[in-house]
Amino acid sequence: MVFRDNYRKKNLFWKFIKHETLAEYISGIEYLISNGWNILGIVCDGKRGLFSTFEGIPVQMCQFHQVAIITRYITKNPKLKAGKELRKIILLLTRTDKEDFISMIEQWYRKWELFLKEKTYNLETAKWHYDVTPI
Repeated sequence: MVFRDNYRKKNLFWKFIKHETLAEYISGIEYLISNGWNILGIVCDGKRGLFSTFEGIPVQMCQFHQVAIITRYITKNPKLKAGKELRKIILLLTRTDKEDFISMIEQWYRKWELFLKEKTYNLETAKWHYDVTPI
């Protein structure tokens, strides 16, 4: 686990750990604060619970992990038109500002809202699933 000063481009503290846990994040942040560091923000891979753990410190998921999560769902080469359009938008994440990115995602959602709600009920499995027939 690495705690890095983004402004100085230097690692402040690092620790070899078996598993990434919330307790390890807390321990690292407490160590830095006890050594006089002022924590302005945390960029992480999206560890559950981390976003609500540090009161008064902004926490953001790194953009690489945001793109990776969406890519797991739509793949690098989506077949559906909605997926192709979403892929183009997510690849702009690192090259756009927050307001423009949110606007693009909202426009995409409005365009595909009905499609995203389409599901088919399978009588054999008694489960709902999304119809993934390419458009």
